[in-house]
Amino acid sequence: MRTTTIGDVKVLLPDLEPDDLDNTTDLADGLTEALVEGAAWHGAQLEDLSIRSSLITGVDLSESTWEAGGLYGCEITRTEFSGATLTGISIERCAIAGSRLTGTRLIDVRLKDVLFDGCRFDYATFQRVTAVGSVAFTDCTFTNGAWSSCRLPRTALRSCDLAGLELDSCHLDGTDLWGSRLRGLKTPLDNLRGVTLGEDQLPDLTQLTVAALGLTVRNE
Repeated sequence: MRTTTIGDVKVLLPDLEPDDLDNTTDLADGLTEALVEGAAWHGAQLEDLSIRSSLITGVDLSESTWEAGGLYGCEITRTEFSGATLTGISIERCAIAGSRLTGTRLIDVRLKDVLFDGCRFDYATFQRVTAVGSVAFTDCTFTNGAWSSCRLPRTALRSCDLAGLELDSCHLDGTDLWGSRLRGLKTPLDNLRGVTLGEDQLPDLTQLTVAALGLTVRNE
């Protein structure tokens, strides 16, 4: 295992060696210590499936449906989740990088020690997504997505694009938004209670406050 620190968030991640893993593309009974490259699982119907201690690269899981089970101790790179629906799964001790989750639906998903780096979540929907341990998003895009009833306290969202993201009844107390683009964020101010910002983000926060309170600003 290895530890990555993002701001004040320390994430415990796997440290997998490809030579120690078995090559496969068979998902039937789940995966343990597997090396998967370029598998075509588009539209897969997965139920109570677990993937553990596996290295997954360039896999197509777009338009798939995954209910229960989860990802444990995995490294996932350049993988396609666009249009997928993930319901009631756990993601724990995982690093997910350079992957596309455009239009993906995450419902009742549980996160613990997870790093998303350079991933696209545009038009993605988070419903009741909960962090029960350290979680960090770095250089991710969340444009035009929607989060509702999410519990992501003390999470790091560093250098992310939040333009057009809608927040509804979310708990982000202690979350680090340093370096993230807030312009165009759509949210009641209560959803931002207790977050950490950089000084250069204050103009965007001011615009958000003016919009949220329906203020009229005159230059006279």
